[in-house]
Amino acid sequence: MMHVVHISAECYPMAKVGGLADVVGSLPKYLNQAGVMASVVIPAYEMPWYDGKAYRIVHQGYFHLGQEYLYFEVRRFEGDPTGFPFYTIQIPTKFDRFGVYAGKDGVFFGDEVERYIAFQRAFLTWIRDGEMKPDVIHCHDHHTGLVPFFLKYAYEFQSLAAVPTVFTIHNERYQGAFIWARQYLLPHFDNWKSGLLDWNHMINPLACAVRCAWKVTTVSPNYMRELMYHSFGLESLFQAESWKCTGILNGIDSEVWNPATDPMIDVHFEGDAAAYKSANKSKLCAAAGLHPHLPLVSFIGRLVHEKGAEMIAGVIDTWLSHHLNATFVILGTGDKGVEAAIHKVTERYPGYVASMLTYNETLSHKIYASSDFLLMPSRVEPCGLNQMFAMRYVTLPIVRNTGGLHDSVLDITQPGGVGIRFDEMEFDQIMHALWRAMEMVQNDDFRLQCIERAMSLDFSWHVSAQKYAQIYHEVLQNS
Repeated sequence: MMHVVHISAECYPMAKVGGLADVVGSLPKYLNQAGVMASVVIPAYEMPWYDGKAYRIVHQGYFHLGQEYLYFEVRRFEGDPTGFPFYTIQIPTKFDRFGVYAGKDGVFFGDEVERYIAFQRAFLTWIRDGEMKPDVIHCHDHHTGLVPFFLKYAYEFQSLAAVPTVFTIHNERYQGAFIWARQYLLPHFDNWKSGLLDWNHMINPLACAVRCAWKVTTVSPNYMRELMYHSFGLESLFQAESWKCTGILNGIDSEVWNPATDPMIDVHFEGDAAAYKSANKSKLCAAAGLHPHLPLVSFIGRLVHEKGAEMIAGVIDTWLSHHLNATFVILGTGDKGVEAAIHKVTERYPGYVASMLTYNETLSHKIYASSDFLLMPSRVEPCGLNQMFAMRYVTLPIVRNTGGLHDSVLDITQPGGVGIRFDEMEFDQIMHALWRAMEMVQNDDFRLQCIERAMSLDFSWHVSAQKYAQIYHEVLQNS
């Protein structure tokens, strides 16, 4: 059986910041079901999930990182608690702290370059010297973007040069670039190939991976098209490498996200969408102090610019100043200015707005089950999973027509439409989209048709996993 090892900075539920974790925590499980043996390797963070979990050390080694001589150990967790073989790489002084990219205080650690180069070098040293011998290495985002280059051109990993690599871009905004003066952190390599590392006079791991990986994927077809014309300076690169690039829409774990069995929600779906929604909404509204008889619009996610979060407070304030005919709930953390604005509008409209400025996985499930509409005014959304979760939980999405939102949400004016789309990141367009949603509330028959269509959509990983399996077969045939 083909063996694919996924290497990533995140994996749900062990270490999650964004959608990267959801993908890496789900795709391998479905690949295993599709006949591909898939494992996952991430750094060994000090996170609550690990408490009490049994593991065994399967490899120990050392490597140089500049002037440092670092010890590392590879741990395999017993019983495959995630549904696939799961490994962490412990590198003392680099990852033995709470948090993935930042600490509990929200401050970034500041040594990301050293940490992720160390992680990649430890991983390849293990693959070279240990018993793990993958057929394909699947790298995710810039944190692992140097692996394809090291395999091909670093002298100490030449024995692995024939191992094919697949690189998936989850968000091109984060490229991991650093100055050439830090080249000393890299293993010795063929200097004639140094141009593959360079982009705009910086070492750019994401650009390097696009050049050096055997295949490049993105998390939706539309996002792949968008990168050709807007990718923060990498447009010409994606155009030049388009021959090996493919967009595959992410899936969701339909076992975790199942309204009929989800232990995190109050009332399970038993065939009657209206009864299920009403019962969950009553529970949430009672807990949050909201009027339960009004349509509920939610926002779940990071309160940052790329999610359009700075528009949310103004949209809610403007709407409720004219129409007290809806309620709103916001769950997430992020920009402190955005948080303050949301807190202010929450205080201004008691009974109509509730905000939970935190990360809470259980609460997010409850909100999906309780909401009538989910608002996603994203500037950037390479794939987006929230809209898929929402439709699975009988909640209609209101989305900007970008990235994977374009691929997964048809507007209600289109045949088979399931949601409301708007094109430009403008206040008036968001307001108009919200108005269209409130119009839907007045037409129960039409809204029920949209809900039924949304719930019939299959966003599980089964289809996407088959597409990834095909890519693995292609690179192996070419190896």
